[in-house]
Amino acid sequence: MDLQKTAGNYNSQLNELSIVEKLTYLADQHPGKIVFTTSFGYEDQVITDMIFRNDIDIRVITLDTGRLFPETYKVFNSTIERYKKTIDVFFPPAAEVEAMVTKKGPFSFYESLENRKECCYIRKVIPLKRALSGNEIWITGLRASQSDNRKNMLHFEVDEGNQIVKFNPLMDWSLEQTIEYVKENNVPYNALHDKGFVSIGCQPCTRAIQPGEDFRAGRWWWEQSSGKECGLHSLKSE
Repeated sequence: MDLQKTAGNYNSQLNELSIVEKLTYLADQHPGKIVFTTSFGYEDQVITDMIFRNDIDIRVITLDTGRLFPETYKVFNSTIERYKKTIDVFFPPAAEVEAMVTKKGPFSFYESLENRKECCYIRKVIPLKRALSGNEIWITGLRASQSDNRKNMLHFEVDEGNQIVKFNPLMDWSLEQTIEYVKENNVPYNALHDKGFVSIGCQPCTRAIQPGEDFRAGRWWWEQSSGKECGLHSLKSE
């Protein structure tokens, strides 16, 4: 499959379709080779609802880093209970986690940007690559307004690092639109959102944000200018 051609064609040809129509079309065009990754935040819960509510044949997966909030596991559980659907879990390689923590301790990511990116790579990037292997379309919950790094996104892009076409269905949605969808459709959501957490990752690396702070300010808050990305998304502006 020509990735650039496919992404370009989809950007130009699917503009008039609703998100559910796009998801259905992609599932038909790429049977068994399309995956959606969820971390159970507002955005991902919207997409999960669209997939599960409409019985679209798209595999939903999540990366369990081993450092998630209890509230994240709770919304994971309430989601599978609500929709009676399967969400596949991918864990990081145990041997590499053990070696890192044994050598550097459980909080090495606070000590340097290099250590933090190492932790993200082992706990997130490695299992993601395993999850995406053999697939052709990767669906994400990214929105352009989440950060400056994401403002130039397209609906369909090529992720060069993973050699896959990435679809960002909520790219042009605002946070307000996203929350409105969750409320109107009674979609399960992470209780941390009600406490000022907008972008929720691993527990030691995430805090609530204050009014007026950047959307990503609560992620790796001790870093000043790292781009606030973990390596999962190879963005053009990084």
